[in-house]
Amino acid sequence: MFRGKLSVFLCVFLLVTLLAMSAAYGSQDPLKRGSKGEEVLKVQYLLQQYGYYDGELDGVFGSGTLRALVYFQGDCGLKIDGVVGPQTMAALDIFTPGAAVRTNRGAEFDRLGYSVVEYAKQFTGTPYVWAGSSPRGFDCSGFVVYVLREFGVSLPHRADLQFNQGYAVTELQPGDLVFYTTYARGPSHVGIYMGDGNFIHSSSGAGYVTVTSMSSAYYSARYLGARRVLN
Repeated sequence: MFRGKLSVFLCVFLLVTLLAMSAAYGSQDPLKRGSKGEEVLKVQYLLQQYGYYDGELDGVFGSGTLRALVYFQGDCGLKIDGVVGPQTMAALDIFTPGAAVRTNRGAEFDRLGYSVVEYAKQFTGTPYVWAGSSPRGFDCSGFVVYVLREFGVSLPHRADLQFNQGYAVTELQPGDLVFYTTYARGPSHVGIYMGDGNFIHSSSGAGYVTVTSMSSAYYSARYLGARRVLN
């Protein structure tokens, strides 16, 4: 009987603790790329302790911190958005490395590509804006520039110039760039391959960031090739 009462006490104690943690984290501003300070330093330290981050503990939320964070979020089954909000912060504080879900097993590139795709998906529905390269609005190459930059990959803001980056591939993996000839000859449209024959892109025809099958009549007839820029 004593053991049963103790178990109930521990469950209640844990619940109260988690509720208190959630309330405390909810009052803090989310941390994201560009954030600086002691809270970022704490995140870097925890990610380093768990084996995700191997960069400098400088308190600056850059591409290295973001890559480590999205790996962590993926392994914990959290939304991969590259933002340290209440749920991610709570997970960082109570994380046990051996309990990682690791839904993105495989080679390092596969893991990175998976993370890029999951990160990109949060922008689905973002308006198409000519020459846009921010979450307020993207054109096709601006969308690719923004997403890949968050993972430390710098690309020019033009589809035809992006077609010269990295190296050509025929067997696609998530995170590869796929190119099409649409309104002009040569590579004039670009998106990010997601796997299962789909790609995500900012479409002027749809008017927003969307997911499209590469086998669709319009795009299959205009496909030029793919490039791998992740490393």
